[in-house]
Amino acid sequence: MDNTKLWHAASWAAIITILYNIVEGVVSVIFGYSDETLSLFGFGLDSFVEVISGIGVLHMIISVRKNKDTRDLFERIALRITGISFYILTAGLIVTSVMSIINKSHPSTTFRGIIISLISIFTMIFLLKFKMNIGKKLNSNSIIADANCTKTCVYLSIILLISSLLYEVFKIGFIDSIGALGIAWYAFNEGREAFEKARGKSCSCCK
Repeated sequence: MDNTKLWHAASWAAIITILYNIVEGVVSVIFGYSDETLSLFGFGLDSFVEVISGIGVLHMIISVRKNKDTRDLFERIALRITGISFYILTAGLIVTSVMSIINKSHPSTTFRGIIISLISIFTMIFLLKFKMNIGKKLNSNSIIADANCTKTCVYLSIILLISSLLYEVFKIGFIDSIGALGIAWYAFNEGREAFEKARGKSCSCCK
């Protein structure tokens, strides 16, 4: 596959990510609110953060294809947007976890969280592998960083699945908060790495 087709595929990956996360975010927030499930509600908010990263990467891809001589600039912009998105994700996870612990929330059901997390896991794993493959072939730090953002969503989906299953079976209240704090730390590190790449050497990517 030549670079033109790779950039076209990267564009579609970004568009699919944006559209999927908008739908996932809306559905998760609505069901999370109705079921009084803070973990699912927070998961929905995190989906909107992924939309921010996807928009940044899509903007970079479109800009690079139109202005090939300014690729380094748009790479850095996309990396900074991704880094900011990770930091927002970190803050959202921490706030969600603290709220869950303080309020001692007990969802009416977590069944919807199980279904949504399973769909998200399979979808995000596919997108992760697809983006990472394209990013490596194009030697694009921003696309690889976006793939890592998708990886965080996979881990978050797994946490949501485990916590939803445990609560549904054993009525354990706060295990999702502990797991979410671990994901928050991972997201913070990924955000810091994205900013370090943006401040480092210019991306010598193949045109």
